Amino acid sequence: MGEFVKVANAEDILAGRGILVELEGDPIALFNVEGTFYAIRDTCTHSGGPLSEGDVEGDVVTCPWHGAQFDVKTGEVTGPPAPEPVTSYRVKVEGSDILIERP
Repeated sequence: MGEFVKVANAEDILAGRGILVELEGDPIALFNVEGTFYAIRDTCTHSGGPLSEGDVEGDVVTCPWHGAQFDVKTGEVTGPPAPEPVTSYRVKVEGSDILIERP
């Protein structure tokens, strides 16, 4: 298992929302889905839109640029036009600290 790195505090992310964090210079979208946190690469595979700024419904985020949809738990594409999934990252919470595993 890789090392986990603190990227945010739990109170920083409202339920049903996402924020942008960085992990060693890489942009990561961190989401709060009903109190459980998930992390995927922030860059849409269609044209690079910021997924952290997308609308979240359930466990699906919609890219704000062209509407591609991704599962925030797995990074899998759930709706076009994105051609490929995004990387997902393991997340754990210790107290109020949110940590993401280094790849």
